[in-house]
Amino acid sequence: MAKPVRILILGTGGMANNHADSFKAIDGVTVVGGIDTRAEQLASFADRHGIPNRFASIDEAIAWGEFDAVTNVTPDSAHYPTTLPFLAAGKHVLCEKPLATNEADADAMAAAAAKAGVVNMVNLSYRNVAALQKAAAMVREGAIGTVRHFEASYLQSWLTQPAWGHWDKESQWLWRLSTKHGSKGVLGDVGIHILDFATFIAGQSAREVSCRLATFHKAPNDQIGEYPLDANDSATMQVVLENGALGTVAATRFASGHLNDLRLRIYGDRGGLEVTWEKNISGLRACLEPDLQSGTWHNVDAPVLATIYERFIAAIRGEGVADPDFARGAALQRLLDRAEQSAGQGGLSLTV
Repeated sequence: MAKPVRILILGTGGMANNHADSFKAIDGVTVVGGIDTRAEQLASFADRHGIPNRFASIDEAIAWGEFDAVTNVTPDSAHYPTTLPFLAAGKHVLCEKPLATNEADADAMAAAAAKAGVVNMVNLSYRNVAALQKAAAMVREGAIGTVRHFEASYLQSWLTQPAWGHWDKESQWLWRLSTKHGSKGVLGDVGIHILDFATFIAGQSAREVSCRLATFHKAPNDQIGEYPLDANDSATMQVVLENGALGTVAATRFASGHLNDLRLRIYGDRGGLEVTWEKNISGLRACLEPDLQSGTWHNVDAPVLATIYERFIAAIRGEGVADPDFARGAALQRLLDRAEQSAGQGGLSLTV
């Protein structure tokens, strides 16, 4: 029989439904409580998922204490102040990405998690993509030789079509366009995914980054209601890896025709790989010796993986490794901060 694990959900917006459904599907896991300052939102969420305990504050939930772990699904700017109390209370934490909105806060969270000795993970959800994990393993095994070049992109289009809803009418999208509401724009929202995607597969950290950001006019006076539309919509980066390999990274919400697509092409001196995630389908192709001379590419099978939620529970039960952890989240935040600083200096290349 699986060891019971009791989960508390912090923040009950749209993404919290994915967390609740995913945790409830795991044997031995019970979602026992929810926290939100919005009473009606909390009640609706808790009723939908059959969650018995409801709290208006973190202090109230910690005083109750009848839970083992927290999944933090609050907006980006709330991750730092809302996570620290749970770490101090000795609770395991899964935090939505990005870990924080600046390097100092992310480092503090990683240090606090290490001091507490609890399981800590960041929801870099594309680590669940089978092709990503298989590609990373192939690079580690030397299949493509020494990495020399890569091209990575994360393409969304919810600013050009309503497949996910109407961005100009729904708060779940509007806050992502407003720095006042804690958004770091496309760079922080999905740029973190594609940077993790690329550097994880390459098996190396970034040594240098240069970045350009663009924010486009989308509404009269660039504001809708309480939301100033000032967060970046598109990002392009040049990244140098530890071994000197050079790559380009792009992320945008204006990629008409692409709902939520990720792509990485990575090349070494002995072969190349292409990793794709398009329309929720994972793909991996490789051109390896002896096919280099003919430029022949082949599909590569990749096994289905455990989800981030399953891996978090396994780590709590002592049955798996907590990866990606807060230390990884902090390293990515350092890279994001340097990218943002670079953009503020006209794309100047900065050391990470």
